[in-house]
Amino acid sequence: MWKRWRIRIMIFLAVLGPGFITANVDNDSGGILTYSQAGAQYGYSLLWTMIPITIALIVVQEMCARMGVVTGKGLSDLIREEFGLRLTVILMVLLVIVNFTNVVTEFIGIAGSLQLFHIYKFISVPICAALVWFLVFRGDYKTTEKIFLIASVVYIAYILAGVLSHPGWHTALSSTIKLPEKNVWHDKAYIYMAIGIVGTTIAPWMQFYLQSSIVEKGISVKDYGASRLDVIVGSLFTDIVAWFIVVACAATLFVHGFGAIQVAADAAQAMKPLAGDFAFVLFAFGLFNASLFAASILPLSTAYTVCEGLGVESGVDKSYKEAPFFYWLYTILIAGGALTVLLLPDAQLINVAILSQVLNGVLLPVIIILMLMLINRKDLMGTYKNSLLWNIVAWTTSILVIGMTFVMLWGLIPGH
Repeated sequence: MWKRWRIRIMIFLAVLGPGFITANVDNDSGGILTYSQAGAQYGYSLLWTMIPITIALIVVQEMCARMGVVTGKGLSDLIREEFGLRLTVILMVLLVIVNFTNVVTEFIGIAGSLQLFHIYKFISVPICAALVWFLVFRGDYKTTEKIFLIASVVYIAYILAGVLSHPGWHTALSSTIKLPEKNVWHDKAYIYMAIGIVGTTIAPWMQFYLQSSIVEKGISVKDYGASRLDVIVGSLFTDIVAWFIVVACAATLFVHGFGAIQVAADAAQAMKPLAGDFAFVLFAFGLFNASLFAASILPLSTAYTVCEGLGVESGVDKSYKEAPFFYWLYTILIAGGALTVLLLPDAQLINVAILSQVLNGVLLPVIIILMLMLINRKDLMGTYKNSLLWNIVAWTTSILVIGMTFVMLWGLIPGH
């Protein structure tokens, strides 16, 4: 019995990476801002959203992992083969635009978190941009993945910050498993915040990155069970972290009436006199880690996706001579994101962060529908295509996510 379990554990550890990393990058600068706002403005009353968030994340990520191990191809590669080059090029252009605004948002998070320690953006942003570039340009897949896994584990800082905030545990736990009082559903702002929390969970880039990572790591069909577990563990861990971010801000900022948060760094700053210096350091360090982590992954995901879609060489295991377009695109996205944060006034940077949320919402429904069309192709997936039960779960989840995304976008239009 022990021998069998030891083999399973070893297989899981060998496969661990793509699912865990992808899920955790979702708790980036924009995600942390959304969770912080939820806790600061509405206390524990939005914690119920964590359950549908986790279900949605597991469902969508599992389908990507399954397509990766069965076909041995990335998502953009499959889209080009099954839907044609024209649609693929259009999607790639849109994805580069969307992901560029996301990269800018991550550098905003880097600048804001280190500003709390009196390190100004003209120092922090160039240094971190160079560090991110060097990590991929001079590394290989195994080394890069290990660094990303370590960065994922550092999210425990938010769990510690949540504990140090001394929340009302009974209220927090009960708010997680039951819906709030009926009167909150008449609050338009509350509904939009609930949608924003769910909407920030699944971004278009995640699906492309996960599938590409699985392919580059060489995970095969025989390891599908371990890969699926990787996705599930990653999704659970990242949403536990999100839960603690909401709890930390509910127990400190909401209780003391600090409702207005413009950027994620505001939450850490406001928490300092309320929960102590250690909680402040943990929250601020967690924001820096999340922003730097995502600033590494997002350009990498974009470079993978575009290269696959266009059929050119890609991968951190390739040299510059073998994959010049891959490395140039990665470099341009990092340099462009860093320069944007350095050159634009802070007030305009907030507008870029909002724009990234809108653009993610516009592109997400298209990606989810294409994924569902692909994974139900028997000639492509064979016996691994969606079962009737999983299709019901997947389509229901996808329709809800798409519907909430459109409602969120509608709410961002002035006058609504």
